[in-house]
Amino acid sequence: MRWLAECSAEALGEALRAVAPELNGYRVTVPVAAPGDPLWHKSSVIVGDRYAVKFAWSRPAALRLAREIGVLAALSRAPALPFLPDVVASSTDPVLLVTRLVPGASLFQVVDAMDRDCAGRQLARFLAALHHPSAGERAQAAVGEFTGAQLPPPIAMALCEPLARWVRPEQRRTVVRWCEWADAALASPGPTVLVHGDLHGDNQVWDHDELRLVVDFETVGTAEPEYDLRALPGPGTGPGVELLTAVMRHYAQITGRRLSPERVMAWHLRNALNDVLWRSEAGIALPDHRTPPQWVDDLALRFDALGIDPVASPRQPGQA
Repeated sequence: MRWLAECSAEALGEALRAVAPELNGYRVTVPVAAPGDPLWHKSSVIVGDRYAVKFAWSRPAALRLAREIGVLAALSRAPALPFLPDVVASSTDPVLLVTRLVPGASLFQVVDAMDRDCAGRQLARFLAALHHPSAGERAQAAVGEFTGAQLPPPIAMALCEPLARWVRPEQRRTVVRWCEWADAALASPGPTVLVHGDLHGDNQVWDHDELRLVVDFETVGTAEPEYDLRALPGPGTGPGVELLTAVMRHYAQITGRRLSPERVMAWHLRNALNDVLWRSEAGIALPDHRTPPQWVDDLALRFDALGIDPVASPRQPGQA
């Protein structure tokens, strides 16, 4: 396996000439490479308004991209998963992935105008196919055994004290109880399937109500099915949970397996509060440019909409 020596137009152009000579002649530009963890020494660029090219210039980043290449190749073989990128060319010497560019918008840009039931049916179709045992078997046969998705850690002890600085005083006790509930809810692991691992709105390409593409398979791993739904309640999809409930409803119809809204919300809570904490501590705006107290208010609305009371209810995830 070989990766780019540097993040430069020259290095990328040389790799493209070797891997996808049909792209020769297109002007290539790359972003300015920022210093930091070599794991993130990777990027993607648009070439010729028709192709998306992913590349890496460090070993850790190249290993992740090489795994994505292998996973996409495995999942594209019959019976192919729906909504996968169309791979035009790929290589591990040098590590490079070229996919066909599909016009559209992220989920965040269209969610307010879409039919949530229609959108939920399409997302459920993708997730049901991805979570099927055969998908995991094919992917692991291609790239080796997965060690698991990058799960957010337990939060009651690790997060609550530093998080208290960023929420309103009257929210602090509620957040602590939520954290304790989530840790208890996820203490016993669920069944393991192949998961996308990062299914947020910007990794989906939509044409109004039509799902065109799911992208970024670098974080594919193994986890319980509910883990893949943790971003669907928001932020970016509003305080409501119509899209989430539609996905769960259609998923059950397709697979015959009921997903636990409690477990989804426990993962969602961990994900959201981890995001609030690290961004606030780093002085980086939250994705929707609102405040941590507003995020906590929205979490409360989502719990209410799903009929979950993590403060008072002793009910465990999966129970009726």
